[in-house]
Amino acid sequence: MRLRHPAGPVVHLAYCTNVHPAEDLAGIHEQLTGVAARVRALTGAGRLGLGLWLSRRAARALRDDPAERARLRARLDEQGLEVVTLNGFPYGGFHDEVVKLRVYRPDWAEPERLAYTLDLAEILTALLPEDVTEGSISTLPLAWRTGWTPAKAAAVNANLAVLARGLRALAERTGKTIRVGFEPEPGCVVETTPQAVALLAGADLDYLGVCLDACHLAVGLEEAADAAALGLPVVKLQVSSAVETPPGGQHALAAYVEERYLHQTRCAAGYTDDLPEALAGELPADLPWRTHFHMPLHAAPPPPLTTTSSYLEDLLRLLVTPASPQGDLAAPLTRHLEVETYTWSVLPGQVDIAEGIAAELDWTRRRLAALGLKEI
Repeated sequence: MRLRHPAGPVVHLAYCTNVHPAEDLAGIHEQLTGVAARVRALTGAGRLGLGLWLSRRAARALRDDPAERARLRARLDEQGLEVVTLNGFPYGGFHDEVVKLRVYRPDWAEPERLAYTLDLAEILTALLPEDVTEGSISTLPLAWRTGWTPAKAAAVNANLAVLARGLRALAERTGKTIRVGFEPEPGCVVETTPQAVALLAGADLDYLGVCLDACHLAVGLEEAADAAALGLPVVKLQVSSAVETPPGGQHALAAYVEERYLHQTRCAAGYTDDLPEALAGELPADLPWRTHFHMPLHAAPPPPLTTTSSYLEDLLRLLVTPASPQGDLAAPLTRHLEVETYTWSVLPGQVDIAEGIAAELDWTRRRLAALGLKEI
């Protein structure tokens, strides 16, 4: 979907397809003609934006075969879908029975991550709509924090330099600018926006920046205004909410313990890397908790649990309709918004994914409309 404030440029809104399990091209085409087509119909969107997730397997197939790239682009056009952003965080196996820490491998010290991301950038130049010259890719926050050494940091810096050169060469060759955003996440080397500023110091900020995930920042107890003022390019905002637990209400989180994904949990007095450890007593129950469990934007969980949707709304306001120092409306700090609730398959109860995604997009559209953005 495309939206615009009367005083600003186009803002793109999409939903992330990492909610779908397919990792080959046949499965991706099925997604486009199946769930994505249903979401477009349910939302009434003239053009539905997708934050496309391509596994390493799918990316390699598209890289090696220009005809497959053309076929995918034709399928998008045929279904009224468009892609300006890719999710390059999961490398593969994102819907395996157990993912947990595996989602961070290969990390940015490994050549496989660099090759995968450069392939995604090449593919995205072929998928961008004809009237769009800028695309984005979100990626992991360098690495999980354990095992981080000076040697690993040096390998990461070398790979980021190659990445930036590759993106610059791609822009010169194709006329399409692709930017990569590193996504701060609790427990990782880049957990907060100040860490992103420190670790990306010296990077080519014409092509590298951050992807801000509202769920991650809320779990990290980072103030929305601080995150919005970090001073790095915000390549993308992932529109997401965490689950929030009031003091004494932690028993309700038992329904959200599951084996597939990591659910980092934080409070003002400490943190755990997964929800079971927090529930086992490693965090004090007399403080509110926030848990990395992406919650549907439009639907509150059963009491006493709530979500961090108000935090998300603050980020939308700060990043999409910021005020200039003169008090006038400034250009948005990010123009790529991606609804990313990938947890539908592990949420308690049964849901219709297409209906849920459509409801989330409608929730987001209403918030953007309240900020003065209209669909175009």
